[in-house]
Amino acid sequence: MVRTKSVESPIEPKKDGLRVLATRFRGRGLPKNRYHVWMANLGPSEKLLRSFLAGKVAWTEFARAYRTELFMDNGVDKQNKTIKNHGQKFTLRLLQELAQRGSVTIMCHCSEEEKHCHRHILRKVLEAKI
Repeated sequence: MVRTKSVESPIEPKKDGLRVLATRFRGRGLPKNRYHVWMANLGPSEKLLRSFLAGKVAWTEFARAYRTELFMDNGVDKQNKTIKNHGQKFTLRLLQELAQRGSVTIMCHCSEEEKHCHRHILRKVLEAKI
């Protein structure tokens, strides 16, 4: 099961399972016991995030661009002719497998009530076929 929550929300060990901080910025002063693993590569790019927060990009455009970033080829793919990473595909598949065995909670710094947050998009990606 894939869940989402704010990294500031109360920790619920039995419900949360693996707590994944999916942000580019860890956050100054954030205790490491608030999450199990920090996957900065699963957060939106700094440019995209800053554009959205500044109001230069609408939510629908942000969501589309963030999904594109998740599967974007990177420099490693250019070096390998046979097996391509295709962005975060392998990482996403790993999280899917872990979610089938127990809970995986995707977290970021947004408030629990925030509807326009990349963690909700990431959850939908993880619930779909990759």
